[in-house]
Formats: sequence, structure tokens, C-alpha cells
Amino acid sequence: MRLIMIMFDTLTRKYLPNYGNQWVQAPNFRRLAERCTRFDRFYAGSLPCMPARRELHTGKYNFLHRGWGPLEPFDCSVVESLRAKGVYTHLVTDHSHYWEDGGATYHNRYDSWEGFRGQEGDRYVPHDIMPAVPDVRHSLNKSGLSVAQHYRNRTRQKTESQMSGSRTFRAGLDFLREHSEKDRWFLQIECFDPHEPFYVPEKYRSLYDLPGQETLNWPRYGLLPQGDYHEDLKNARREYAALLTLCDSHLGRILDFMDGHDMWKDTALIVNTDHGFLLGEHECLGKNFPPLYDELVHLPFFLHIPGITTGGSQDGLCSTVDVAPTILDLFGCEPSSLGETDGRSLLPLLSCGRPVRDHALFGVHGGYTCYTDGNHVFMKASASKENKPLYEYTMMPTNIRGFFRKEQLSQAVMAPASRFTNGMPCMKIPSKSFYSSWEFGDRLYCPASDPQEERNLLTEENRAFWEGLLQKALRDAGAPGEEYQRLGLRES
Repeated sequence: MRLIMIMFDTLTRKYLPNYGNQWVQAPNFRRLAERCTRFDRFYAGSLPCMPARRELHTGKYNFLHRGWGPLEPFDCSVVESLRAKGVYTHLVTDHSHYWEDGGATYHNRYDSWEGFRGQEGDRYVPHDIMPAVPDVRHSLNKSGLSVAQHYRNRTRQKTESQMSGSRTFRAGLDFLREHSEKDRWFLQIECFDPHEPFYVPEKYRSLYDLPGQETLNWPRYGLLPQGDYHEDLKNARREYAALLTLCDSHLGRILDFMDGHDMWKDTALIVNTDHGFLLGEHECLGKNFPPLYDELVHLPFFLHIPGITTGGSQDGLCSTVDVAPTILDLFGCEPSSLGETDGRSLLPLLSCGRPVRDHALFGVHGGYTCYTDGNHVFMKASASKENKPLYEYTMMPTNIRGFFRKEQLSQAVMAPASRFTNGMPCMKIPSKSFYSSWEFGDRLYCPASDPQEERNLLTEENRAFWEGLLQKALRDAGAPGEEYQRLGLRES
């Protein structure tokens, strides 16, 4: 068995033709229908970027105990489990968060890895020489150091072939050429696109009749202010679509190689993402802070398994935490090597139609904690504006680009061993979230009948039912006691 996992960041389901989109040009995503099963009820677990990747490695929900952070010394990684069984593992990526403080332990789990600099605000090209940031950028764009850094990075990415995403896929193809006759390997090709900023060559922008100069290409997160932004949001969506079409071109190069080397008979393929994005839907831009609407958490997911999948779709409920056990199952490795997980292998679902789960959790640490049974989505907000108590459980006290504050560290205590830490003690450190879900309140939606999630179905009559289901799911996942208190739930 060989496995290729192609992961895109911020790949929003509603922009793909596989899920009904009629205007985005993505012919290679369409090609997946010939060989891959399309999953129609696949949900995120923890948002955003690195919390999702921790779940991909461990098969455990991250958001109940931890925000953005690295793999921990007590974590069991699927990559290390594969290596222990003689499976060669290789990562190629331009996702710069892998080599920052809050993510620096992921890529080192692989036998080998290649990283390509320059995405987003990656501290790459020296920014003490200030770049020329176009003054035509829209007022809803992000500002600050990361934007200046982005424009400095672009001085080394002036052509499509120089772009870090293109270099990532070239490196993936290099690995495939060298390993096309070898067995038992896992290749992860991870592309930061179509994550914002939506930087894309003109030949792709021209497909969508975009203005000659970039406008709203790096939306800042938040609620839309007062004003008429209809045309600007339309341009932002087209900027995103143009970048997705570039991603589609990258995907096509891998599919062409698999076709040309008859790899479908002995090589599995996963195409996935971590979360979606809001571009004006629900009067919001970005992710993390608003209710976790369908656009953010209902994800595209495609899987090819030789001898099992021949196209078609699957509507069994699945989650990001199911990916790691599935990978182990593909290589005949015991899922127990990950410890006690929240995930389940998807192979029984595909081979004999046996459901994997009857519910899934998803959320942001210190934000919404959500439950879905595949038909309804219950979003539980913080019970108070203060959004307390909230703690981080960790032995690696780092955030995205830095260490925890000294005030936090001075209040750290040792927490006893738990299911989450695989039986090891760790630090319990007070935390504060950037966003509070309290102002948005609890929500209940039925996406099948209300795909735009406009009608909140939660009532005083049905509240106890949904809170009871969430309480049980939290107990099963080993949620810490303060999570119940933060949400205003009974622990038992």
C-alpha cells in the first residue's frame, strides 16, 4: 500500500463543482469523481489551522483542551506509528506555521520533509526594507506587519513557477518519480492555498473578469461594517475562485502522474482540508470568531482506496479525527498505537456500509462548542461574556508566534493524567480567547432544509434535549470540568 494525501488549506466546499458549484473552474476536482468517493457529511473537528493538524496526527479532538499549539510530548502521532511499522513518510509543504513556535513539532515526525517559504506573512524576506503596498487595496483588507511581510515575500515570487505552492507540488512529483516502484510509503503534499491572501497569477484572475489590480484579496476577520460592499465581496469571491483554480491546476499534475503510472491500482489518495472561509456570508469575513456556520465546518473530503472505491458518494457522518485511524487501517497498523482516540477508521463505512459514528463534535478553543448528528447542528456558546473558566492543557506553552505570557505561566499548575494526555500529567495554564461566542448565543440549525442556516430552531422546549446530547458527547471525549462550567452545562 502507498498513500498520497493532498491537503489544501481553507478549501470551502461550496466553491467546488463536486458539491454543486456551477461557476468556479476546477476540472481536476471534477476528475476526482472518476476514482474517489466523495463524502457529503464530513465535518471539521478543531479550528483553525494547527488545531486541525493536531487532530490529523492524533485522532483526538484538540479544541476542548488546547488552542493553537504544537504536537505535545505525550501525543501519539499517526506518522510515527507508520514509521514504527516500516512505512516511509515524507512531507512537502509551504504552510509556514509548521516552522513557527506554535507548530514546530509536526514536520519533524516525518522521515523527511521539504518546506517552501513565502506564504502569507511568513517572516521570510527581510521586512525592515518596507515594500510598496498598493494603495488601491480595499478598506476591508487586513493591515499590519503580516501584510507588509506578504508584499516583501512576493518580490521573490513573481512568476507562477516561483510561487511556493508550485514548488510544493513539484517536490511532490519528484518524490513520486523516485518512489513509483517502491511500496509502503506515505506522501503528504500540503498546500497553503487557497488560504488568504488570494495572490494568484493574472492568467487565473482573467478567467473571472477581475479588475486589473487586486482589491479585496486579504479579508480581515470580523463582522461587516455598515455600508454597501456587494461588489467588493463579489470581487473577493472571484479572487478566491481564481486561487482555487490555480490549486486545481496543481491537483491535475498529481492526477496525471497517477494516470500515467497506473497508480490507482495500488495507491490510495486522500484530498482534504482543515476548514472553510466566510466571504460575506452571514455578514462575516474570515473564521474563528462567528458561529461555526456550514461554510466553515462542513468540509470537502475525497478518498480513493484500491479495490474498494470506484467513484460515487457517501453520506455517512465523518470527521477530521477519523483520518488518522483510517490511515493506520490502510497500512494494516493497529489504531491502538494512537492510544484512545475520538476517531474511527472509515474503511468499514466504504467496504460494507457500516456507520462510523452517530455524532461528531467541532469547535474553537474558548469559542463555540458544537454537536452534530449529521442532520442538525447544535452550537453552544459561552454562558457569560467573561467566557471563563478557560485553560490550556500543555507541556509546550507556545502560541502561533511566541510563548505564553509570563502572567499565564506564573499561574500554571500540574494537572493529573487524563485520557487527552495519554496518561501523562501536564501543565494547566489560564487562557483567554480572542473571541467570545456569548454575544452570538446558542444556535440550532438543520442544514438540509435550511442550507443558509438562517432559521435558529432552538427553543426552550428542545434546549434540554440538545444540551443533553452535547453533555454526553463531552463526557465521551473526556472534556475537562471547566468546559461544562464555561458553557453553562452540568458536568454529570
